[in-house]
Amino acid sequence: MNDTQNTSQTVPAWFWIVSVAGLLWNLLGVMAFFMQVMVSPEILEAMPEAERTLMLSTPGWAMGAFAIAVFCGTIGCIGLLLRQRWAKYLLVLSLLGIIVQNINAFVIQDSFAVFGPAGTMMVGLVALVALGLILLSVRADSNGWLN
Repeated sequence: MNDTQNTSQTVPAWFWIVSVAGLLWNLLGVMAFFMQVMVSPEILEAMPEAERTLMLSTPGWAMGAFAIAVFCGTIGCIGLLLRQRWAKYLLVLSLLGIIVQNINAFVIQDSFAVFGPAGTMMVGLVALVALGLILLSVRADSNGWLN
């Protein structure tokens, strides 16, 4: 199939809905990233000691993985909306960022002890959404919806 045929391919409405939802989800992640990076001393002081200690001891490489996760996810979703094949590669990088970030959070720092089961469920949801977006991009590519 050539690019002309690809461009004229009808894309179902659910693809657009899921892509926009994915973009909004990842923008929430970008907001969470900036909230963590730019946290004020007053907010840190108001946190429970265990949460404050955990946040302040997060290594730079884990914050880098967080940045990769949210920014690659956001740009990947924009790529889906633009029907670009490269979106799937950014979405894979996003999931890899999530995995690396969570290795730090749950293996090295033991965030489970601080946040409990609810925090673990959120981490699982984040990973599932990232995986779902990858599967969406692969399906869109195989159906000829991406250029």
